[in-house]
Amino acid sequence: MVKTRSSHRLKIANGVEAVIDGRIYIERINAPFLAAGGSGDDFRAGIARAIAQGWLWRHESGTYLKFTEAGAALFA
Repeated sequence: MVKTRSSHRLKIANGVEAVIDGRIYIERINAPFLAAGGSGDDFRAGIARAIAQGWLWRHESGTYLKFTEAGAALFA
């Protein structure tokens, strides 16, 4: 279940246009996920797993994420 959560977040993030230096603002992933019926707890769990797996990197401010090389390779 947690892997599915992470995969859904990654798919949404992959579809979001990155801004400066590959940054993806977290609300650009969160909003579509919540609109599709996801919960805040599920969102946080999926993002935490993607970070733990090395697929995403979160800025210390928590406002944006970036794909790591490993994360980008999942969509190559």
